[in-house]
Amino acid sequence: QVQLVESGGGSVQAGGSLRLSCAASGYTSGIAFMAWFRQAPGKEREGVAGIHRESFTRYYVDSVKGRFTVSQDNAKNTVYLQMNSLKPEDTAMYYCAARLWTSGTWDRAADFSYWGQGTQVTVSS
Repeated sequence: QVQLVESGGGSVQAGGSLRLSCAASGYTSGIAFMAWFRQAPGKEREGVAGIHRESFTRYYVDSVKGRFTVSQDNAKNTVYLQMNSLKPEDTAMYYCAARLWTSGTWDRAADFSYWGQGTQVTVSS
């Protein structure tokens, strides 16, 4: 089992920045891939960014490219999401997710077995 705990959400004005953290515990040596998803009210859960644990290969949804950066500290079993130039449309609950295999689509929520409880990000105009 893997446990994930997110932190770092909050409220900011448009143009501001936030840094989300996701700390993993439990069977961390089995984690192959981690990702950040978000879900706004009335919308489907959307993959925002993902990172391969061994290769550090990164993936981003088009709407955040150039603004968000996903990174990881494997020694601390922690994944980060640095969010800059935030927009009101970035407002959502942000979730950290992990899976134990590398194959599959990086942003397919059904492929992830472990999820955090979520952290709210609110961007005002």
